[in-house]
Amino acid sequence: MKKLENRGAILGLLTLVYVFNFIDRQIVGVLAPFIKADLGLSGTEIGLLTGFVFALFYTIIGIPIASMVDNTKTVGGLKFDRVTIIALSLATWSFFTLLTGFAGGFIALAILRIGVAVGEAGCSPPSHSLLSDLYAPNERARALATYALGIPFGIMIAYFAAAFFAGGGTVDWRLAFVVIGALGIPVAILVKMVVPEPERGRMDGSKVAPLPFKQALGELATIPSYWTMALGIAFASFGSYAVNAFLTLYIYGEPTAEVGAWTGAFVTLPLQPLLIGLGIGNAIFYATGTYLGGVVADHFGKKNVAAYALVPAVTVAIAAVAIAFSWLTTSPVIFFAGLSVYIFFLGFYLGPSFSVAQNLAKVSVRATSTAVFFFVLNLIALGGGPSVTGYLYDRFALSTGSQLEGLRIALLALSIAYALSVVMFLISAKLLPRDWARAKSETAQPSPLAGEGAQA
Repeated sequence: MKKLENRGAILGLLTLVYVFNFIDRQIVGVLAPFIKADLGLSGTEIGLLTGFVFALFYTIIGIPIASMVDNTKTVGGLKFDRVTIIALSLATWSFFTLLTGFAGGFIALAILRIGVAVGEAGCSPPSHSLLSDLYAPNERARALATYALGIPFGIMIAYFAAAFFAGGGTVDWRLAFVVIGALGIPVAILVKMVVPEPERGRMDGSKVAPLPFKQALGELATIPSYWTMALGIAFASFGSYAVNAFLTLYIYGEPTAEVGAWTGAFVTLPLQPLLIGLGIGNAIFYATGTYLGGVVADHFGKKNVAAYALVPAVTVAIAAVAIAFSWLTTSPVIFFAGLSVYIFFLGFYLGPSFSVAQNLAKVSVRATSTAVFFFVLNLIALGGGPSVTGYLYDRFALSTGSQLEGLRIALLALSIAYALSVVMFLISAKLLPRDWARAKSETAQPSPLAGEGAQA
């Protein structure tokens, strides 16, 4: 099959891979009420499945995979270039997602989620590195924001899948996992067949040889704003992952009386329209915010690169206030209005943050840069957000005597994480211009291809 030549088509296909990444990552949170009821799990166990258990292996495995990406190796006659790693990763996490439909308890679910995490660890580092060889530095925030659309569309499809398999006030969560996992495998084959491996550094005019991981980490350690940006996105995502893990449970409660059902905040809403509405809301508001974050940051970044941190700082603050109002209201209209504002503005930080991770790093350490960025992000956010919130939910539910109030207080506590995110982004805005200038001075003169919309 002929390789793709248009970089937009390559970006589109890699975004589709990221869609599957987030379907398989978020589906546990979307189906949490039904898995929790069927298997008798606690809030802490749900938090661990969507958080720490997944994040621990996702972050650890991501580092050696990124080193492999920056230093292409051949094993058993198979060349592990970026495209091969992406395709194998998608096939791996899809297979374990499929098997999740046959899990019989918490331990089995945890083992299978580890398999999903190992697979997903090989998605973003090679994808970000590859896209940076298709788009010039002043185009990367928009390109990586487009790639990040996989997050809202993945969440949307996860909700749609739950609605599709819903019936009688519950969801056949096992069948949902089997179908979703099976659909990812042919996409993995397609990626391997049609995505080309572009020349490294072609958009920066650099032919620098890749560095060993320790040396690459040493390079990154000298860039202060890289780390403050990583902490900014980590604390914002701490709240985002927690909300995604418990939103359906907060709204709907548990559907099965035999395991001690409780009523959610808006349980009177019909299940299928609710799930479809949440999916559409993510597609419209989160996707729009995610794309605009890259566009706005690139626009203002041309005048002052501090905009790549200021845009996230302002929009995370707005999102935090909006979601706090949602947890405090008993009105469904105000709740979903606040949730929509939250989803829209929370998407803004993704493109600017990811572009900073690429633009501050030398060509030789780009995949490692993304992997370390994701290590900080996911250890704090994916590992901590759902797990800490699940633990607090169980403790507050016990102390208040109300499952709903316990979860409400736990979700309100996420305001602390959002505040820390804003502080980190504001610090980044102070540090970024100096680090950006240094990175630019250390990079060779731009390639003749840069900025010309070159095709892969």
